[in-house]
Amino acid sequence: MTAKSKTTAPAWVDPDDAPELTDAFFQRADEYAGKKLVRRGRPPGTATKKSTTIRFDKDVLEAFRAAGPGWQSRMNAVLRAWLRRHPVAR
Repeated sequence: MTAKSKTTAPAWVDPDDAPELTDAFFQRADEYAGKKLVRRGRPPGTATKKSTTIRFDKDVLEAFRAAGPGWQSRMNAVLRAWLRRHPVAR
């Protein structure tokens, strides 16, 4: 279909039409210390984990997932225990 998309709402022009600055607005606003932006939220991680893609047999994956939340951590613990019993020469 080649119909034109609807235009966006016109920007307000009259300062009296500006939205009210509520406490919620200031909670979401950026905060600066001098010229530096103060980051909010979760701090950067310690980078002890690394994202990867790996393929497991369907039944193995389903068994770990069926145990509920935390299945990836449990799978990591099982692999770590295996490594302790089977040291890899480096």
